[in-house]
Amino acid sequence: MKTIFGVLSLLIVVAVVGTMVKKQLTGVTPISITQQEAGQAAAPASAPQGNAQQQSQQIQQQVRQSLDAAMQQARPVPEDK
Repeated sequence: MKTIFGVLSLLIVVAVVGTMVKKQLTGVTPISITQQEAGQAAAPASAPQGNAQQQSQQIQQQVRQSLDAAMQQARPVPEDK
C-alpha cells in the first residue's frame, strides 16, 4: 500500500513538472535574423583587413553590435497573466 502511494505521488510530480516544462518551452520564440543583418555580419568576416589584433578588435566590435541589436528587440509579453 505504501509503495502504491509512493509510485502515484511520483507520477503526479512527473506530470506536473512535465506540464510546466511544456508551458515554458512553448513560450520560447526563435530569434530571426534579417537578410540585411546577415549580410552585414558576413561581409566583414569574409574580407578581414589588418593584422591579427585589428581583426580581433573588429570581431569583438561586431559581436557587441549584434548583442546590442538583439537586446534592443522587444520581448513578447505572455498572455496568460
